[in-house]
Amino acid sequence: MKVLVIGGGTGGLALAHGLKRAGIEVAVFERDALRTDGLHGYRVGIDPDGSRALHALLPRDLYDTFVATRARDPKYFNMLTEDFKEVLSLDIPPSTDPVESEKSISRMTLRQVLLTGLDDVVQFGKEFVRYEQHAGDGRVTAYFADGTTATGELLVAADGSGSRVRRQYLPQAKTEETGVIAIAGKLALTEESAKLVPPKVFEGISIVNAPHGLACILHVMEFQWDRDGNVKQGIGGNTEELIRQWPGLQFDNTRDYINWGLSASADKLPANVMDLRGRELIDLALEITPDWHPNLRRLFELTDPGTCFPVNIWTSVPLEPWQTTNVTLLGDAIHTMTPGRGVGANTALRDAMLLCRKLIEVRDGRAQLREAVGEYEAKMIGYGFDAVIKSKAQMSASDPMHKPVVGRVVLAGMRTAMRTVNHLPPVKRRMRDSMLAYRGADRDEAAFEITPPLAN
Repeated sequence: MKVLVIGGGTGGLALAHGLKRAGIEVAVFERDALRTDGLHGYRVGIDPDGSRALHALLPRDLYDTFVATRARDPKYFNMLTEDFKEVLSLDIPPSTDPVESEKSISRMTLRQVLLTGLDDVVQFGKEFVRYEQHAGDGRVTAYFADGTTATGELLVAADGSGSRVRRQYLPQAKTEETGVIAIAGKLALTEESAKLVPPKVFEGISIVNAPHGLACILHVMEFQWDRDGNVKQGIGGNTEELIRQWPGLQFDNTRDYINWGLSASADKLPANVMDLRGRELIDLALEITPDWHPNLRRLFELTDPGTCFPVNIWTSVPLEPWQTTNVTLLGDAIHTMTPGRGVGANTALRDAMLLCRKLIEVRDGRAQLREAVGEYEAKMIGYGFDAVIKSKAQMSASDPMHKPVVGRVVLAGMRTAMRTVNHLPPVKRRMRDSMLAYRGADRDEAAFEITPPLAN
């Protein structure tokens, strides 16, 4: 059995690691020309679901490197006003469990971790064009823009929300705009920028909710290596050794930074916002936040223009089950979701773990390929589109917060309620526990141990 994976994102690379360890032939075809190409965002929160999947799929030393290269763990989840006043602050309990814990990860660092050890599996500069299924032998061939082809028993679409595989395979699958557009940017963590944020914001994950439906998320990312790529002093132990020996660090330019994402409904932004870049986006952020705290506006001003980009937030439309063949999909290729719940990458990793588990059953003769893929799709459709629906509820222009008059009433009501909770420790603890529960509570597919192929 040979598996063709189209796309070298989080889910596709994690699946490749698991299949390689299981002795199943796998090839990943990535459109980017080099492993350092592409803008892959800034921060991603890996919850216990995602951690369990990575722990199951990656070689043990590489999983340990993943844990070692995370950013400093956040201590607080904060809700703030646009003038930097606290509405609610929840303590995030520390966790020493390397698996059952929330991790703050640089997306580019995660990409480099997942590329480690796959030099013989990933092919770069491979732009997928189409596939062809062969009725005679049950195989499938992928065609690429450079004129090359690849043939295997299963083709997996891991090529993101604009999936070309999905467009050919499931033309009835639709995505739609949420009506929300975000501007993302980051700035170096320096003595000046560090002083611009309050202590709890510096050590936490913070969301600013403002009039007109504007929102801004802030993260401070501190790593265990300095601006020159050297391990910081005082780390020691196994963590220091893993970082020093990790070859991926040479490909990663991530240094300590603050990243932000400012979002609004499309009607609050210029019609050409998706064409703006760099300084134009910074100027737009300043233009739509004239009454915000000077420190917040200064963060925008200090942002590196080269890091700014606009994001039109799309979401999948839930889809009825389809007939299983030798083509399947995972991650954003099938269930694109908004960042509202922060579970997109974790759901893709859950897909990868489940599909790997099912393909190992095929390897061991315990299931036929289409039977195994069908079982994977049945479960994936259930939890994947459930996450899509819940994520859209958290981030959509239809939210009353975006309405001119009603929005101010809703915002005032929310702030009053959250301030009340902020002064009631038992209620705060219940809210925190509920928030953490949905990030990592999906245990239908517990992590498994990858075993070597059975002896003939």
